[in-house]
Amino acid sequence: MKNIDDENLLQTMQVSQSPVIPEKPRPILLIGAGGIVRDAHLPAYAKAAFPVAGIYDPIAGKAKPLAAAYGMVHGAFDSLELLIQKSTEINGVFDLAVPADQILEILRQLPDRSAVLIQKPMGENLKEAGEILNLCRKKSLVAGVNFQLRHAPFMLAANELIRQGLIGEVFDVEFKVCVHTPWERWEFLKTKPRLEILYHSIHYLDTIRSLLGNPEKVFARTIKHPLNDSLAATRSTIVLDYKRLTQARILTHHGHDFGPKYQESYLKIEGTKGAIRIQIGVSFDYPKGRPSRLEYFSKENSGKGWQELPLEGDWFPDAFIGPMASLQNHLVNPSNPFPNDVEDAYQTMRLVEKLYESNNLGGLDF
Repeated sequence: MKNIDDENLLQTMQVSQSPVIPEKPRPILLIGAGGIVRDAHLPAYAKAAFPVAGIYDPIAGKAKPLAAAYGMVHGAFDSLELLIQKSTEINGVFDLAVPADQILEILRQLPDRSAVLIQKPMGENLKEAGEILNLCRKKSLVAGVNFQLRHAPFMLAANELIRQGLIGEVFDVEFKVCVHTPWERWEFLKTKPRLEILYHSIHYLDTIRSLLGNPEKVFARTIKHPLNDSLAATRSTIVLDYKRLTQARILTHHGHDFGPKYQESYLKIEGTKGAIRIQIGVSFDYPKGRPSRLEYFSKENSGKGWQELPLEGDWFPDAFIGPMASLQNHLVNPSNPFPNDVEDAYQTMRLVEKLYESNNLGGLDF
């Protein structure tokens, strides 16, 4: 592969950080008006100029303020049936943002051959993920799951640097999170038997799969925090082994409540010719966060040391543009890549299930 002078990197090649937006996107109809819709979906769609036609939430009055704030043409609907009827009239796309245990019930009510983006996770476990996948196949739904981290500007940029050969062949990927996460913000998580891997590290697992594919062997241990024993496990250690000499690791600790000095949240990607390190800013002081940063190092010009690549946006809300753009572009032309489709998302859920199986096996007695 042709050598790259990283000193002139930004001048010699385009480092894409944005998805391709369809020229005439179909109107979006939202099902669910929770925090993730308010803080991420709607700001992202406004930024991408995706038309949001209306919204429904089973809690009366919850959707109306969002409909008014974003000037939705058809406003807030009083029932799911009315929203579905309107979608049929305007050839809309459904954005399903409800708790995982409600996904199947709503999908059953959507018309066959509908287009729908489903909020992650794809069910509470692999059994539910399989039922969702089979239902999508049976109803011929054009369906994807909103695993959005792989679409964050820093991930699109990192993938482009890798594609251009800047760091050589990737052989090591590491996520580390050591922060204080305010789990109390998500009331529904209080009763969930699975938490950290299924609702948080699943993002990292999906992103690793986008970089390296499916692993050959997995190892995991996920445990509770002694000061938050009422919640399911919030600390995880995960190892994914690939072919010889290639590995990915995830280390998460969400209970580090001793000030910001030693808090960490990063992704490091190492290759045979260099490395990329990304500070994932949203994890700090959530939801306030810090700016994310991407730095890279190339042996081809190691005298320059670590260089920073300016980012154009962040995980929240920009990454949420990608899955909807992917779905809409696929609707325009089915040959367009659809990395978030339910078939691929099911593989991420398979990986999650294997990690819980590994956790249940426990370690060796000493």
